Amino acid sequence: MAVTGVVLAYEKQILSLASQKYRVASDSARLPLEDLLARISPDQGKLPSAITLRAAAGSPVELAFGRDVIQYINPYNGEWMGESRRLPAFFSTVENLHRWLGTNEAGRAWGKAITGACTLGFAGLTLSGPFLWWPREWTRPNLKKIALFRGGLTGRARYWNWHNVLGVWCALPLFVIALTGVIMSYAWANNLLYRLTGNQPPVANVGATPRPPDRTGGSHAGREGRPIDSASRIPDFRALEILVAYAQKQIPRWQSMQVRMPGGRGPMTVFVDEGSGGRPDQRSQFVLNPQNGEIRWETFSSYNAGRRLRAWVRFSHTGEAGGMPGQTVAALACVSASVLAFTGLALSTKRLLAARSSSAGPSDSPSK
Repeated sequence: MAVTGVVLAYEKQILSLASQKYRVASDSARLPLEDLLARISPDQGKLPSAITLRAAAGSPVELAFGRDVIQYINPYNGEWMGESRRLPAFFSTVENLHRWLGTNEAGRAWGKAITGACTLGFAGLTLSGPFLWWPREWTRPNLKKIALFRGGLTGRARYWNWHNVLGVWCALPLFVIALTGVIMSYAWANNLLYRLTGNQPPVANVGATPRPPDRTGGSHAGREGRPIDSASRIPDFRALEILVAYAQKQIPRWQSMQVRMPGGRGPMTVFVDEGSGGRPDQRSQFVLNPQNGEIRWETFSSYNAGRRLRAWVRFSHTGEAGGMPGQTVAALACVSASVLAFTGLALSTKRLLAARSSSAGPSDSPSK
């Protein structure tokens, strides 16, 4: 989980960099979303599961077909410009490993149970660790032993030094990562978060703050686009255009919009971000009820304290709440967690072998 966390650390920036080659000259007005959708050449008979619009001039429109395919459309003439498959599919696979140990839909329940238990155990380790390396006497030499790398060490002494130094410097970010992971893994932890703020937990869909797709347009709702048929085709492109225009008017400083494509006659949702995508307090959502035409505008400030705190959990887990510096801290913490796991296992193995050797008989060789 720590290794895959490192791989996922800069996923958003990598995908954004990959899309730069599809930027175009902004020498004309953007086509209305209604016209762009009408010109889409469906991918094997499917409509996109989500659409991403960006305010920056020349940015392409991104169409996500599930979590593994992103297509790029010229926003000024509606022409298909290309697609990205390998990167989205790669990050989708890594995220699957990180969250469910790479299991398929049928096995995700037990995969999540294992990763959740490991996250809970690691949270306990980050809490108990300081009690093990806490010096009995706060002197400069004692502090240097646990806070600074020392050269010339071998065997257990080297692993002990690495384990303590990384544990000292990364204890706080690792605890935040583990704690937020526990909240996302267990209903009781999620509900406790709400109750501690004096709010009732959401009845359905634990952790229920709706959030836009993690990647550029990708959706957790499914891995493929929506089939085009009478039952699932979007009933009214014009209604979606009205919703996007309304959101742009209400939030003129928007930076990106993610449109989640509904199935059948379900509500249409547009997520609007005024920042770089890592702060929930800069996000809003607009939901259109196609049955009566009502638009519901939800801002971060309109949520109760429990829901606001829950919204920060996911972005604190990845470090995105702190921007690029926060992501870097989270990435370094994941690297440290990998080394902590290795050195912890190495020290335990050496201790076990030494115990077995002692029980078998006296040894003339000093322990290292």
